[in-house]
Amino acid sequence: MKSITRTIWILSLVSLFTDTASEMLYPIMPFYLRSIGFSVVLIGVLEGVAEATAGLSKGYFGKLSDSSGRRVPFVRVGYALSAISKPMMAILILPLWVFAARTIDRIGKGVRTGARDAILSDEATPQTKGKVFGFHRSMDTLGAVLGPALALLFLHLHPESYRALFFIAFIPGLLAIAATFLLSDKDKAKVKQPTTSKSHRSFFSFIGYWRVSPARYREVAVGLLAFTLFNSSDVFLLLKAKQAGLSDTAVIGIYIFYNLVYALFSFPMGILADRIGLKRVLVVGLCIFAATYLGMGYFTSSYAIAAMFFLYGIYAAATEGISKAWITNIADKKDTATAIGTFTGFQSICTMLASSLAGIIWMTLGASATFTITGIAAAVVASYFAFFVGNGTNTNSR
Repeated sequence: MKSITRTIWILSLVSLFTDTASEMLYPIMPFYLRSIGFSVVLIGVLEGVAEATAGLSKGYFGKLSDSSGRRVPFVRVGYALSAISKPMMAILILPLWVFAARTIDRIGKGVRTGARDAILSDEATPQTKGKVFGFHRSMDTLGAVLGPALALLFLHLHPESYRALFFIAFIPGLLAIAATFLLSDKDKAKVKQPTTSKSHRSFFSFIGYWRVSPARYREVAVGLLAFTLFNSSDVFLLLKAKQAGLSDTAVIGIYIFYNLVYALFSFPMGILADRIGLKRVLVVGLCIFAATYLGMGYFTSSYAIAAMFFLYGIYAAATEGISKAWITNIADKKDTATAIGTFTGFQSICTMLASSLAGIIWMTLGASATFTITGIAAAVVASYFAFFVGNGTNTNSR
């Protein structure tokens, strides 16, 4: 565990607290939104727009972090914005204001993501990236176990008291903000890169990185973005579980189960990826995703749904941290936050399209068609990575 430094521990704890707050709300979000008048299509649009907002801000603030040579201020402000959005969601229940509160939460994610992942990358070597990002994902996802568990306990005592949970979620958010004050920028991170024109400071300036990025970066990003185009919000998995006859409590319980699997397997998957190659683990994860979605399209029993959520946890453990580890190994060290921000920026736009499209397909063709189309697309992307993209790192990345 020598490769897991103090800084990695602090960032992981910050993510744990934040995810406890966010995931306390995530499994009840579709039910809460339905209770205040949102349709399934509008839920899909809300999630998609929120992710697109986060994505665009990830690109901008990632580049700004690289240009300024600072990391910690972006991390601190980003987590603060996400924390204050929680009580706002309960106070402001008109659709327009709900969109605004959700957008603030996602902007917070955008502000912090590139800088935080750059810190994690700087704390690792190319040979330990999988382990470091896997450990962070494990801790982050542990919050996704604690959060829904607390929500389950609260709803057991106070059925359908959804709004109160938004206020309770503010507490771990405050703990996350406090923990960020234990971080400080290292001297080597404070060397500023020159900016020569206003265009370098514009909101969309990060898009220019795509042209100058390493060819391998574009190969990997294209495949991951193609996958994201069909990978809609997890809200649809929860709606499918609800459609299969599970109660609100059972849906939250199965979501806790999924995140527990995700948390338990992320660190071992990271270690395995460092040993056998990041690409191999990623391809296996995509194949598991394809099997999961095809299964979700046709199975309706509670046991089958539980099995699909188990596989979904394995998929997440094999791809989420691994993809970021791979990208940071490919990018030049001076562009780490920009590379992560640009990729996640485009990724969030694709998520917006995927979630909106999934909502429309669900309403017109049904749940089975939604999951079947997604599963087939994932299998195609897995083949692309397996046969057309090589493994490896950028020798200039360190």
